[in-house]
Amino acid sequence: MQIGSLTLKNNLIVAPMAGVTDRPFRQLCKHMGAGMAVSEMVTSNSLLYGSKKTQRRANHDGEVSPISVQIAGADPEMLATAAQYNQDRGAQIIDINMGCPAKKICNVMAGSALLQDEKLVGRILDSVVKSVDIPVTLKIRTGWDKEHKNALTIAKIAENSGIQALAIHGRTRACAYRGEAEYQTIAAVKEMIKIPVIANGDITSPEKAKFIFEYTKADAIMIGRAAQGRPWIFREISHYLETGEHLPAPEVAEIHRVLIAHLQDLYDFYGEYSGVRIARKHISWYTKGLVGSAGFRHNMNQLQTSEQQISETDKFFSNQADHNQRLSYSEN
Repeated sequence: MQIGSLTLKNNLIVAPMAGVTDRPFRQLCKHMGAGMAVSEMVTSNSLLYGSKKTQRRANHDGEVSPISVQIAGADPEMLATAAQYNQDRGAQIIDINMGCPAKKICNVMAGSALLQDEKLVGRILDSVVKSVDIPVTLKIRTGWDKEHKNALTIAKIAENSGIQALAIHGRTRACAYRGEAEYQTIAAVKEMIKIPVIANGDITSPEKAKFIFEYTKADAIMIGRAAQGRPWIFREISHYLETGEHLPAPEVAEIHRVLIAHLQDLYDFYGEYSGVRIARKHISWYTKGLVGSAGFRHNMNQLQTSEQQISETDKFFSNQADHNQRLSYSEN
């Protein structure tokens, strides 16, 4: 997989997810087999550059290459400045967000709301591409709603602007995350343009990944929610695509090890107070499907310190009937 002058180790990419794809999560997914992980969205508003939240989102210290930073906004000049800012601080790829469906983003004409204004899209892409010396990529949806699906038009604008790769989530903004993603539009875009196309949406298994590659002819796939609490999905997909065989599901003992290491990284990265609160959702995702996890998750949300979280997590896993059992995906 090639993006500009950068060569990825494979074509499996972690989708940018607000509140999820921080540096600890990106590093973990890369370790588990992802070829690239895109950062959380960073605002183009220069007034926020000094905030701790923005500084953390732009923190790539020690991160495995390539470093891809996603920026969001609606003003071409501000986005160009944000791109330069991140390039100066180590970004190797700038990704522009035109796919976020969140109301607070769309209400300021950013994210997927930009798909309604094709001329503004062109001005933004031209401005950002000209502002940096590194590859610029774009993330979009298939359109604003089902009556206004314009991914093909946006894709052509992107290619003509010098965008180096295009990621497409197979839903409109109006769909948010409801219903099933559709891949016909992604296939049509791939057939029309020459730059790499990355397929995104509902890629939850090795079989689904193989189907999407074959159906859309996409150059890469991007995985988001399916990697939450399941970072090993990247090695599972990679193995299946290479061999046609499934890797065994991870043993509970491995889940325990991975989770504890992830928690420690979160505490180190965010500090005690924020780290404990951010860790709660990750603990919930990792333990879903394990025996007794529903009660454990409820109790975990009441704990206030990292020491308590680690202790209760260790206790939960030690109480599993057999540490050599493998994860089952039954609801619990």
